Amino acid sequence: MAEPTKKLEKKPIPKGIYEVVNEYTGEGWVYSDIVKEHFFHPRNLLLEEPKDGDFDAVGEVGSPACGDTMRMWAKVNQDEDRIQELKWKTFGCGSAIASTSMFSVMLTENGGMKVDDALKIKPQHVMDRLSGLPNRKIHCSVLADKAFRKTMNNYFHASGQHDRVIVENSRVIDPKLNITDKDIEEAVLEGAQTLEEVQKKLKVAVGSPEIVTEVDQLIRFYKEKYYG
Repeated sequence: MAEPTKKLEKKPIPKGIYEVVNEYTGEGWVYSDIVKEHFFHPRNLLLEEPKDGDFDAVGEVGSPACGDTMRMWAKVNQDEDRIQELKWKTFGCGSAIASTSMFSVMLTENGGMKVDDALKIKPQHVMDRLSGLPNRKIHCSVLADKAFRKTMNNYFHASGQHDRVIVENSRVIDPKLNITDKDIEEAVLEGAQTLEEVQKKLKVAVGSPEIVTEVDQLIRFYKEKYYG
């Protein structure tokens, strides 16, 4: 007989200055004033679809079906290879909104960053400017970084700069189909949440049952990394 599912017990709510408390772990945190400022007054937010030609490239990551998703538009000063405009919209939490707002400010302030310098901005740099984020919300700053990289790859392709396309380090998981861990990561970001859903997208491990466990572990890893 299967063991009964253990019921999670709620933890005492800590008293004090916490704004958000996990009712099961008792963990609490306070959002910084700058996080709240960028959440209530996001910069460079674009709610309406732009007209053709308004921007040089667009990129999208994530899926509304499983949590956060983000679309980003970039306009590049091609003579100076500098980010001229960076607009975005997201279906996500307050941390995702604040992180992307700050990310867009960092790339466009003071006349805009050079493209190569902008691509060096890491989620940690965004969190530093926000005075920190709760541990379980760090994935929100990663979303902006991924959306920007995808947008710039689309820009490089569209402008014929194929040698500048960013190719992430990857490991082949399914040698028969040449499917990598990055392919699985992208499938999870696009909404696949189970082995069956990932296989529907990629056919990974369909003919190689010996790698099913590894694929399933990767799916769990990326779900935890990006969606908590």
